[in-house]
Amino acid sequence: MSTDAKTTPDELLVSQEGGIARIVLNRPHARNALTFAMYEGLVTHCLRIQEDASVKALVITGAGEKAFAAGTDIAQFRGFATAEDALGYECFMDRVLGTLERLRVPTIAAIAGACTGGGAAIAAACDLRLATRDARFGFPIARTLGNCLSQGNLRRLSDLIGPARVKDMIFTARLIGAEEALAIGLVGEVVEDAAALAERTAALATLVAGHAPLTLQATKEGLRRLAEEAAAPEGAPRSGDDLILMCYMSRDFREGMEAFLGKRAPDWTGR
Repeated sequence: MSTDAKTTPDELLVSQEGGIARIVLNRPHARNALTFAMYEGLVTHCLRIQEDASVKALVITGAGEKAFAAGTDIAQFRGFATAEDALGYECFMDRVLGTLERLRVPTIAAIAGACTGGGAAIAAACDLRLATRDARFGFPIARTLGNCLSQGNLRRLSDLIGPARVKDMIFTARLIGAEEALAIGLVGEVVEDAAALAERTAALATLVAGHAPLTLQATKEGLRRLAEEAAAPEGAPRSGDDLILMCYMSRDFREGMEAFLGKRAPDWTGR
């Protein structure tokens, strides 16, 4: 799998003011669906923030009011043909989300509209999540692509909402509304609309940016270490690789992708 493409200048809008960095996922015409280059750009910006002591907090949001991010742009998968493509993609995503998760500063996902697939994975990797009342969360892959989540993504979701609710979300392929997301702990606060979201996010970012940075950093890292799976012995396959290959190398994954792009219902066969 190649991720060498470059983002266009306006796909990720990056700014900083008063110690608060802001990254806007900016493809509103595609509901902010992420390309591989956008994911790579997110890593680049996070690494810069990591080395910039003037940054005290990071806000990630989507352009417009219809979506935080509607996952990975499905067209990115059309070149998948080998086991290396599938495993490479999930390794790549683990690197992207791991970089965000390990960032020393508090991260806030400001969510309006659709927050699905890779977008929901980014939100789950953030420390705090705020949402508008029209926000919708989920991983509808069981009715679209027929792929699966990596062990890292399953761990983050399970830490947030528990394994039973993760199963409910994946098995039913339903999108969870903002009020339910608040009730189960997927988000910490729900506000009325995009204007209220911007105001409340700015206030929260300002609040955490003013607190002792080492206390916040130590808390983040300590909790991450507690949740992290034990490292596999050197040379052993990564846990979950067999599950990734089962899904991504299947006829069903190819069928799901083509059906999604062709705007038709997929014909699942279980192989």
